[in-house]
Amino acid sequence: MTTTQTSVVQDLGTLAHRLSHPARARCVCEPPQVLADRPDGTVVRSGAIVAKAHAADTDHEALAARIALAAAPQLTGILLPPLTGPGQSLPAPAPSGNPQPPEPFEPPAPGPRPVTLWPLGAPVDPTDPGAAPWAEVAVLLARLHRTEPPFRLPAMRGPAKAARAVARMRAALPGDPAVLPVLAGWRALPAWARGEVPAPARRAGFLCHGDLHLGQLVRHPTPDGPWLLIDVDDAGTGDPAWDLGRPAAWYAAGLLAPEDWFAFLDAYRSAGGPAVPADGDPWPELDVPARALTVQTAALALAKCAAEQRHPDEHEQLMIESCARIATLPPELAADHAS
Repeated sequence: MTTTQTSVVQDLGTLAHRLSHPARARCVCEPPQVLADRPDGTVVRSGAIVAKAHAADTDHEALAARIALAAAPQLTGILLPPLTGPGQSLPAPAPSGNPQPPEPFEPPAPGPRPVTLWPLGAPVDPTDPGAAPWAEVAVLLARLHRTEPPFRLPAMRGPAKAARAVARMRAALPGDPAVLPVLAGWRALPAWARGEVPAPARRAGFLCHGDLHLGQLVRHPTPDGPWLLIDVDDAGTGDPAWDLGRPAAWYAAGLLAPEDWFAFLDAYRSAGGPAVPADGDPWPELDVPARALTVQTAALALAKCAAEQRHPDEHEQLMIESCARIATLPPELAADHAS
């Protein structure tokens, strides 16, 4: 860990401790715990408080809108709401019917990285894949997608994240033939899925999470509260099928068991989710997002392997091979999904 990273972690731990520790109480707290430390997010826990330093290049106005979204009453029971820091207040959402975004929110920050504060939740147990709450997350997604955006929001960042992953892979492995299958899969996608143009209009106005996976789910209050979605860094308006794209990609690659996939899909449909038809074949809507997230996963895997100087593991190799396969097949595009 670099000196700068150490400083960020210490500052986050101090901030979380200040908020979680009762004034003038004798301190018996455990040391702060680092939950994640990546360039796009450093997350530190102290007691029941979690402090997150966002990326240095974060758009502060967009972050303010997303934090206001997590605090909005319309999203109660769907998104984990944020906390306020000492001397801080949450950004106020615009009144109902007002298309203006909330006022910019400047949370406390160690250095140039904005910080947000959250209550601690209990995550999905990574050691017990059989207990993964696929049906529960599907219902949360359906409720999110059915919610009218309460104020103007930035676009969901899913396609932009996929493009960023491909750029990271290219930078990590310049000229390496290992990237060719991933790039072939990338070039086969329509321009909207590569973040080059907006999503088709009919599909662009839904409230989306933008980076859905099981790590974005916690129980709150801990340990047995209801499941809630976390991490709104990529939330916004867009195509709701994107939020189903990662489990769809895992299912297509053989990484998600059919019974889990169908439990997820059936629960989403039963809850009125608008990303796919209520019955019949879902793949005309899911095909492009699933392909894009296959490419994103494979690109990040290759970049990570390069950084760690190792070969892809079995699961990573499956996603890389999937890129080669999907590049040779015509996409199942609905008419309004074409670029």
